[in-house]
Amino acid sequence: MSEELFKAMAQSVIDGDPDLAAELAQKAIEQGIDPLDAINKGFVPGVDYVGEQYGKGEMFLPDLVLAGEAMKAAVAVLEPEIARRGGQRQTLGTVVIGTVEGDIHDIGKTLVATMLSVGGFKVHDLGVDVSVGKFVEVARAVNADIVAMSALLTTTMVRQQDVIEALEDAGLRSRLKVMVGGAPVTRSWAEEIGADGYSEDAIGAVAVAKQLLGVG
Repeated sequence: MSEELFKAMAQSVIDGDPDLAAELAQKAIEQGIDPLDAINKGFVPGVDYVGEQYGKGEMFLPDLVLAGEAMKAAVAVLEPEIARRGGQRQTLGTVVIGTVEGDIHDIGKTLVATMLSVGGFKVHDLGVDVSVGKFVEVARAVNADIVAMSALLTTTMVRQQDVIEALEDAGLRSRLKVMVGGAPVTRSWAEEIGADGYSEDAIGAVAVAKQLLGVG
């Protein structure tokens, strides 16, 4: 019976239906299914499928956004049950993410944050227009494994470099990885400023994060 439910869960993510995803998550709890199984065997395969289709150009950015929303809705229902059972989702690492100072572009960064969270990372999303000091302060406070920065303007890209230098000055740079992204950002820019990783989209960002930390 749970196989059927797992299939329906995956499909709710593929269809980008948060209401149905939340309803199926609730049903899993009522049927006594392990909430971690519901996430890993039910919803995650749906996200993986959307990611594959996106990579092949068969699905597009809106599909990715909706799949992320459906996954988030399901996890929001399941997490209290995980806590109640005394379990916890295994986290692959802690990520601090934000759009750099002077830049208020949100969609790409939010999507990366969602996909990292779905992928098993603990994510602290600082939002947009994040100061250099804020990145450093939160990275230290949460003992971040990765600091990820988005910039959508050529004029704000330089802030990514400022943050890396500030992490260096704070003595944090050697113990964490830095990822950068955003429309004008390129691999060569990432190398030039000393970032550890670069990705041009959200699915790629998860793969890069796992690679940098040697997990997953």
